[in-house]
Amino acid sequence: MPDAPLTRDLELAGLERRLRLFPAVAVLGPRQVGKTTLAADFAARFRGPVARFDLENPRDRARLADPLLALEDLRGLVVLDEVQNLPEVFPVLRVLADRPRAPARFLILGSASPSLLRQESESLAGRLGLHELSGFSLDEVGAGSLERLWLRGGFPRSFLAPDDGASLEWRRDFLTLFLERDLRALGLDLPAEALRRFLTMIAHRHGQAWNGAEFARSLGVSLPTVRRWLDLLVSTFLVRVLTPWSENLSKRQVKAPKVWIADPGLLHALLGIGDRESLLGDPKVGLSWEGFAMAAVVRRLGALREECHFWATHAGAELDLLVVRGRRRIGFEFKRTSAPEATRSMRIAMEDLRLGDLVVVHGGRESFPMGKGIRALALGRVLEDLPPLR
Repeated sequence: MPDAPLTRDLELAGLERRLRLFPAVAVLGPRQVGKTTLAADFAARFRGPVARFDLENPRDRARLADPLLALEDLRGLVVLDEVQNLPEVFPVLRVLADRPRAPARFLILGSASPSLLRQESESLAGRLGLHELSGFSLDEVGAGSLERLWLRGGFPRSFLAPDDGASLEWRRDFLTLFLERDLRALGLDLPAEALRRFLTMIAHRHGQAWNGAEFARSLGVSLPTVRRWLDLLVSTFLVRVLTPWSENLSKRQVKAPKVWIADPGLLHALLGIGDRESLLGDPKVGLSWEGFAMAAVVRRLGALREECHFWATHAGAELDLLVVRGRRRIGFEFKRTSAPEATRSMRIAMEDLRLGDLVVVHGGRESFPMGKGIRALALGRVLEDLPPLR
């Protein structure tokens, strides 16, 4: 197993591609996920001058008291870390991004926040590429560390902790600091204890349909409040929402989205699961594995968030993941078993959704055909047997 920070060649290549297309690229993700390390690795490979500003450092913030004066003469690569601490820099970046021949490229790092996203949409629309960072992935740690990645999640300090107990303690501390400190640093003065209960409720409904009214009743708040809290947790990458696919079929289709805790390690911390034995004995083990496997598949495909959906009808037919890119449609089912079987529901999905392929991702070791258009794919072989989308 790895005992040092792991390389991120795919992430670095992604940043390089985006910086060719856009004058500025924002690397967004939760705290402690490795944004600063990724930027340092990219800067070390960059051919040209590099300037870096850490906007949590009072000295660097003082250097940017007049952002235009400080930035307009810089060339090469300019890195702005924790940029949400200085939102007034965004209008300046728009001016600098519109200069002819773009003498500088800007790499912006930050925890996604309502203020950051608002500034992006108002000031840098069409000029800013987005690169989401979600921690270590299967392609980085290798199939041999799959179980560890599933249990501990992808936050580097959690994954690389000396033992499971230390990893769990780190994740619990991370959640406490996020709720009690980081949200306030983003300018959001929200009740930490209520948000913790809300997040824990989502963990217990991980992978299930969102029912805002039920959450509101349980927490004693209004429906708009829980919707606002959900948007907040999605914008800070702690929670993901999978939207339903709906088209003009004769069957009644499920229209409520599904909610997921984005990182499996944080999911297990919220559920009080600290080791492999506890995980395998927990009633949520199947849904936990499904979310972990789905994230691995989406990342391997390089699918965008808006390309990913689930599909279900009120008659019981369903599909765990539908990836739509242009005219191409690929379906995925996730089964934590070593012997998956083709089902009637899969065949209905193949026909109703006009799928080009249906892939059953499973917990065994082998990949094999299961019938016309349906094949089984071992999760540990995703890197070998599942090509990225083109």
